[in-house]
Amino acid sequence: MGDPIQLKDEGNKHFQAGDIDKAIECYTNALKECTDKKMQAVIYRNRCACYLKKESYSNAVSDASKAIDEDASDIKALYRRCQALEKLGKLDMAFKDVQRCATLEPKNKTFLETLRRLGAEIQAKLKTTFSTDSRVQNMFDILLDEDMDKEKKEKAANNLIVLSREDAGAERIFQNNGVALLLNMVETGKPEMILAAVRTLSGMCTGHKARAMAIVNMMGIDKICSIMALDNEEIALAACNLFQCINDSLTGGDTRDYGKEASLVLDASKDLKTILLALLEMISNKKVSGHGRDQALNLLTKNVPSKDKKGRDHSRTLFTIDHGLKKILKVCGQVPELPDQLPLTENTQLIASVLLNKLYEDLKCDPERANFKEICDQYIKSKIDPNNMDKTLHAINTMSGLLQGPFEVGNSLVGQQGVMEMMVALCSSERDVDQMVAVEALIHASTKMSRASFFITNGVSLLKDIYKKTKNEKIKIRALVGLCKLGSAGGDDYGLRQFAEGSTEKLAKQCRKWLCNPQIDSKTRKWAIEGLAYLTNDADVKDDFVEDELAMKAMFELAKSRDKTILYAVACTLVNCTNSYDKKEIIPELVQLAKFSKQHVPEQHPKDKKDFIEKRVKRLLKAGVISALAVMVKADSAILTDQTKEMLARVFLALTEDSKDRGAIVAHGGGKALIPLALEGTEKGKVKASFALAKIAAVSNPEIAFPGERVYEVIRPLVSLLHTDKEGAENYEALRGLTNMAGFSEKLRVKMVKEKALPEIENHMFEENEKIRLAAVECMCNLVTCKEVQARYLEDGNDKLKLLVLLCGEDDEKLQIAAAGGLAMLTAAEKKLCTKMTRVTVQWLEILQRLCLHTNLSVQHRGLVIVYNMLNSDDFELAKKLIESEMLEILTVIGKAEDNPKRQDPIDVARTCLVKAMDLGLVKPFTSPS
Repeated sequence: MGDPIQLKDEGNKHFQAGDIDKAIECYTNALKECTDKKMQAVIYRNRCACYLKKESYSNAVSDASKAIDEDASDIKALYRRCQALEKLGKLDMAFKDVQRCATLEPKNKTFLETLRRLGAEIQAKLKTTFSTDSRVQNMFDILLDEDMDKEKKEKAANNLIVLSREDAGAERIFQNNGVALLLNMVETGKPEMILAAVRTLSGMCTGHKARAMAIVNMMGIDKICSIMALDNEEIALAACNLFQCINDSLTGGDTRDYGKEASLVLDASKDLKTILLALLEMISNKKVSGHGRDQALNLLTKNVPSKDKKGRDHSRTLFTIDHGLKKILKVCGQVPELPDQLPLTENTQLIASVLLNKLYEDLKCDPERANFKEICDQYIKSKIDPNNMDKTLHAINTMSGLLQGPFEVGNSLVGQQGVMEMMVALCSSERDVDQMVAVEALIHASTKMSRASFFITNGVSLLKDIYKKTKNEKIKIRALVGLCKLGSAGGDDYGLRQFAEGSTEKLAKQCRKWLCNPQIDSKTRKWAIEGLAYLTNDADVKDDFVEDELAMKAMFELAKSRDKTILYAVACTLVNCTNSYDKKEIIPELVQLAKFSKQHVPEQHPKDKKDFIEKRVKRLLKAGVISALAVMVKADSAILTDQTKEMLARVFLALTEDSKDRGAIVAHGGGKALIPLALEGTEKGKVKASFALAKIAAVSNPEIAFPGERVYEVIRPLVSLLHTDKEGAENYEALRGLTNMAGFSEKLRVKMVKEKALPEIENHMFEENEKIRLAAVECMCNLVTCKEVQARYLEDGNDKLKLLVLLCGEDDEKLQIAAAGGLAMLTAAEKKLCTKMTRVTVQWLEILQRLCLHTNLSVQHRGLVIVYNMLNSDDFELAKKLIESEMLEILTVIGKAEDNPKRQDPIDVARTCLVKAMDLGLVKPFTSPS
């Protein structure tokens, strides 16, 4: 072929003559012959120049890269590759190459100009690429493209949802014809598209009244209802969330100032009323799916009754009762086993019952309650028809719904003449569905012991008869639950047993047998838990149940299922097993008085004593109770009532009793699950959950126990436990929890200050109870690194610093360690506090000397650090006063001691103090005679 050098030179001549094709041919032949790596790099670089001329940019990049691989500082190859990359549109890569060129030749004007130009182009491109408008348009293009692959569509949908949650992004989507495009996504009929569209709309409506009103008017309320009516649980829930976001924005959740536009968005009452009427229409509409009906009922439960009982405006409740009470009663009366019923889920009837209860509780006066009862009474009477058993069943089932909701209303209706007789007649019917509805109504009617006397005398034999005769397992288990309920009417009072010895254990054994049978449907197994919820009032039953690990695990699995009607029964069972219900204090004098007057005295079962309860708790933890509780707490449903939340909080508190178990509770998500229970629910429930949180926070790494941003939500419940109206044990655990958290991060300390924890902690530093006082001082010791806390100590006119100094003089070593630690950090951070310390109490020097002479090395070390801080405080007179006192002798004795690993910290600090005193000229260096 020839000599590679000669071929290269020929190529150069052809290139200069403008014959690029000939030049490429020569360079290619030269590369075939050449074995010298450096020569190869030169030839590749030359051929790269040819490809640039030919506009073959990919080949140019390839050749330049081969030259650079041999010599990374080949400036010609770098610049040529930069030119090729720019032409290919790879500006960021081109920028890196020219940046390297400019580093090698900083004064080369061509490189600098290219660098500036590429930088500007990149910025412009980024601005275009990442501008909200183009991002929005790009996402819609992807989502509405039929041929686009699924993964890209999912990513675009998620990006759109995230973008809608930022105000600027939501506004851009809205301005770019976003609502129409989102409606196009809904019209595709694809579940993932509908879901993405609805979630994006929720983000756009959140916290923006004007946009929410515009979206409602552009989409139409009927359209949103039709989306919620779809038979898809996720879509129904997303549409429910959209309605909630709209409601929150229209009812004052939006506090922004609209200026002149305010008149356009001021009155939302018409839209809110239209939404309310649409939801009421949905709940009795046959075309609405069970999931859609559940969400419509949930929305009414959440938004109609007053959230605060003191709130006087309950016009929405009265409006709902007038326009929708019969529709809610219709839902309650549905019997799924009969033909032509509304589509329901397992949860629907109970959600409707919860709504009825909320509406009834929201009424302010007797005439309003009387009207509510009258409407219910008229509705049930209109459905009772001896010639039409299906209609009668509807009436009885409606009564069951009322008995699960506003019991007072249901109970008054059951007591009416003829109703009980009809229920008894239904029990004797040959149709299974008749017996089932009647037995369920009997069970719900015997809820309260004081009102169950009729059933205890008449119902037991009736239920026993059904239990023995029926071959239908579903009816059998319901009859059994009725017997369980009546058998447990005495609660946990050992002396008030309704049945003979051993009967309740037999009933419970049968319930456990059904519970563990996977062949039986979940709704029927739910009734087995219902039975256990009553029977576990008996301590023998509790003990047997926790010994049966299969039964416990079966209950926990059902608690995690979609059927949320089970939550209350599971919570009751767990409260009974852990004995976490309120217990009446037994006063011995009153017991003697009751016995003397021959009154009944409640008796405690031997198996309800502390050691038995502890064993039951351990067995529940071992069986996986925490993961079940965590799932139960997450239930996004009206069924998770405040009473149920309170019971779950009680169970959690009982489970956290032993500090050794708290690590396992955290590992299974117990810490996270407690936060919502501490923030929402009954006052008692919130306190119990906060107490359990405090116990976990006291011994756990907060970042593991409460991952992410959740850790900041824990502060408020803990601070609420510091109030003086709370129990001493609650104060103590809250202080310990806050102490642990304050030691982790500055952000947590700042959050505590914002939640006004400081005044409460300071109050507890005066506490007579030694444990609480120590916990408060330790908590303050961890907080003093916070600037806001230091500022409080610098303020004049308070005794905060004085208290800390005096606490250093206490006899309790742990208290001294905490107080001296806090004082050491404060005086190190704020030099002015060193001088202030001498003014707050005349005992300061004596206390300081005692600290420095302490036998406990931790106390001594802290005392010596305070001394050093005072010597280093820029207050010469203070330093002089210290050195002129006996402190010099103390420092000298400690400083002259031989090095000792066990005592080294105090020795080192004492020596540092002496060196500082020498620097200040207060002590002369020791010199030996010549």
